[in-house]
Amino acid sequence: MLLLVFAVTLIIAVLLSALAERTVLSATVLFLVAGVLLGSGWLGGSLAPNVEILNWLAQLALFSVLFTDGMHAGGTPAPVRSRGLVVRALAAGMPLTIAGIAAGAHYLAGFTWLEGLLLGAVLSPTDPVFVAAIFRFEAVPLRLRRLLNVESGINDGVALPLVIILLAAVGGHSPHLMLVAWELVAGIGIGIVIPWVGIRLEASRYFGSAGVFRPLNAFALGLLVLAVSLVVHVNIYLAAFGAGVTVARMSPALHASFAQFGEIVAELLKLAAILIFGLEFAPSLLLPLSLGDVAVVVLSLFLVRLVAIAIAFLGSGLPAGETLAAGWFGPKGFASVVYGLMILGLGTDAAEAMGHLVGLTIVLSIVVYSSTDILVGRWFQRRSALAG
Repeated sequence: MLLLVFAVTLIIAVLLSALAERTVLSATVLFLVAGVLLGSGWLGGSLAPNVEILNWLAQLALFSVLFTDGMHAGGTPAPVRSRGLVVRALAAGMPLTIAGIAAGAHYLAGFTWLEGLLLGAVLSPTDPVFVAAIFRFEAVPLRLRRLLNVESGINDGVALPLVIILLAAVGGHSPHLMLVAWELVAGIGIGIVIPWVGIRLEASRYFGSAGVFRPLNAFALGLLVLAVSLVVHVNIYLAAFGAGVTVARMSPALHASFAQFGEIVAELLKLAAILIFGLEFAPSLLLPLSLGDVAVVVLSLFLVRLVAIAIAFLGSGLPAGETLAAGWFGPKGFASVVYGLMILGLGTDAAEAMGHLVGLTIVLSIVVYSSTDILVGRWFQRRSALAG
């Protein structure tokens, strides 16, 4: 039944894709709705997928997206100012976002500070996949597109160590900081070394790829990075992003040959993960919420990141419209899905309550941001036309 729903939804998305480019219609929302309907029993008997399967699929989707994001980030070296904006977003905007969500969760919903910080860490990473339409508008300044893309590619991995530490603390265990540091550093190292060696071998006089195997070269390197990272237990997301950047920097031709194939693979994994995510969280979407819970969700979606980015970009010289757009687009995606599943793994009442808030925030985030990206893109387009 799950495969049938995915296939039918995919056909519908393909048939409506031309319309989606001209309207706020989103394939992501379509798959999310299909998953929720299936999980609620509207499309037949409700299914209860194995959480481990969902976790694996979400990890694969996030890895593939970060791998391709890394290629985009590494394909065109960013100007110094663009790098400065990313640093501001990560070094100031992200901590302020975590703190803002934590304060709301503590004072409005009654969570402890540790639980609030865990919620903030889970919901702070952003995902450009759900605002893909904005990248198609040439009128959207390149620095803004690069900021949204590179920031989201890095903040998933940056949030992970904090999530792991807070999970241990909330669960009553002592986090091993040295182990977390090793996972970060080793993940980046594996992501750089494996593609470097692979590309050097392929460029030597003894080896070479051709035909259908040309685009598979980058795929094979990414798969090897994932496999090695899992075996040695390092941060697979930083490894993915590092591998993508390394491939793009070392071999622009390899990047170009993989681009279309990689986008298709990442898109299919993303849509499958969204469908199953909707299926998994459907039963809890209609559970009762307190006013405090509602306030936390609203603040997480519409206010906290806007304020945090505005503060982070003070003195940067970035125009107000671009600052507003950068603050607005804080969609929660695969990283939040994966980290939310980690929270549910704690098995406590507080973990269930946090999981409910995370699930609801992600669902609303997908709907809100994937439905407004084209509107913001058109606003930049109109502004550019008036200025011209």
